[in-house]
Amino acid sequence: MRVYVTVIGLSLTLAFAACSTSKRTGGSATGDPVLLKQRTDSIFFAAQRSKMIGDYRTALSQYSDYLKYDRTNAVVFYEIARLLMETHSGPYALNFARRAATMDTANHWFQQLLADAYAVSEKFDSGAIVYSRLARKYPENDDYLYNQGVLLSKANKLEAALAVFNKLEEKTGVVEEVTYQKQKLLLRMSKADEAAAEIKRLIATNPAETRYYYLLAEVYDANDQVADATAVYNDILSRDPENARALIALGSYARKRQDMPAYWDYMTRAFANNTYSIDEKVAYVYPYLRMLEIDTSKMQEGLQLAHLIVDAHPNDAKSYALLGDMYSQGDILDSAQVYYQRSLSLDSTRFSVWYQQMWITSRQENPNVLLTLSDTVTRLFPKEFMGFYFNGLANYLLRQYPATIVSMNKALAIGDAEKRFTADVYSLLGDAYHATGNNLLSDSSYEKALLIRPKDATVLNNYSYYLSLRGENLNKAAEMSRRSLEIDPESPTFMDTYAWILFRQEKFQEAKEWMDKAFLFPASLQNASMLEHYGDILYNLKDVNKAVEYWQMAQEKGASSVALTKKIAEKRYVQ
Repeated sequence: MRVYVTVIGLSLTLAFAACSTSKRTGGSATGDPVLLKQRTDSIFFAAQRSKMIGDYRTALSQYSDYLKYDRTNAVVFYEIARLLMETHSGPYALNFARRAATMDTANHWFQQLLADAYAVSEKFDSGAIVYSRLARKYPENDDYLYNQGVLLSKANKLEAALAVFNKLEEKTGVVEEVTYQKQKLLLRMSKADEAAAEIKRLIATNPAETRYYYLLAEVYDANDQVADATAVYNDILSRDPENARALIALGSYARKRQDMPAYWDYMTRAFANNTYSIDEKVAYVYPYLRMLEIDTSKMQEGLQLAHLIVDAHPNDAKSYALLGDMYSQGDILDSAQVYYQRSLSLDSTRFSVWYQQMWITSRQENPNVLLTLSDTVTRLFPKEFMGFYFNGLANYLLRQYPATIVSMNKALAIGDAEKRFTADVYSLLGDAYHATGNNLLSDSSYEKALLIRPKDATVLNNYSYYLSLRGENLNKAAEMSRRSLEIDPESPTFMDTYAWILFRQEKFQEAKEWMDKAFLFPASLQNASMLEHYGDILYNLKDVNKAVEYWQMAQEKGASSVALTKKIAEKRYVQ
């Protein structure tokens, strides 16, 4: 038996034979019939060569050229239909397949292609009719009946499909593929007991085949017949006491009835089986990572399962990577790093694990460690965007701005990143270019960041602030600063920026009002830059004594510029 697939093959001998025996007419061409035959033969064989080397586009073009001279050759219509299906243009293939099948009704390859073209065009009824005709004409070919049944099932003609599969089974006896199709149909028809009976018949043909028992249990499980499914899984365990799939299924039932001791007994036995694929174990545990986003109570259970995998597979990097992911998702970052490092010691080729290490390190305010780590990653993975991103971030935090610019531009050259990370790169480039005095590239970088993420309040704030420091485009700076406050109206830093822009526009009273809002947040009174700004505003509002008081407060909080010293000494604003 074969599962339904699109027909893609026809022997070259058949194609050549059909070509040589087809009649040709001049079509739109005129001239010597001998020359016309030579011309069409040449085009046909050129198309065949293109098809054989996999150049389907050229082959399609050449077959189309052939039809300009001769539209009576069914093989050419057939070949065009095949190539269109091969290039995932199935719906376009249908007309060509119809033409070939109509021109040569005796060729079963043409008829089979037509059925398949109907199928990929989702005309399942029509495809089933073609396979029905083929099955009657070629009763020795069981595939035709099988495909007819599949297409009837897809057409939602369940009774008719079941009848076809029963007819096929009368010829073949109990066969796995047919039984599988029948039980699916019976389940769709809400005949769970009959579906189970079909699987039992299959089991009777080969009682040692464990897969059939799984299939029977799944039929029961799908219909909430837990007692019957449990009996099947226990039957499996009587034959194979360490069968992990059966243990996990029974564990799941125990968990649903809140019998946690039984649950952990089953799961411990299942996961301790080191012959059970680690990939299947990881697939079972991985959903806990998402559960943790909405239910932190799942943390302990997920960790316990992940530790069981590590115990069973102590030399497999995937087990430690999973455990690291569990701790990372639970925000237990120190433990996450320990297990990520163990994973990398076993397999240093897993970029996803290196990425997690860099991400955690970036949150720990230790740029020197991040720089060392990202240097290693960029050496091992020179085509990974995020390696250079974190390298640039580390250099920026260390105020190594030229190195930041180099790394961030390498990240951009690699590309292939999510938009949010590309926007972050441009944002950091804007900051780094500003720090190196390259205002033109700084502004350009901020503009690119805002094209990607127009509501990035931090970029809006930084860009507007640096414009105000230069005294350039103050109206644009004010607009961007207002937008940042609309996005984050509770940020005293953004209030300070807006106040400073108003100050540069000589709107001193408005500037003071915004600074008064900022100072409603106690942390602002610890910010030397904000205190100095407030002093500048007060001076320009003619409150000299109060201005000096705030300048002195700024100096006490760590500000130490020459300009500030002169402001205090001379009791006047110095730009």
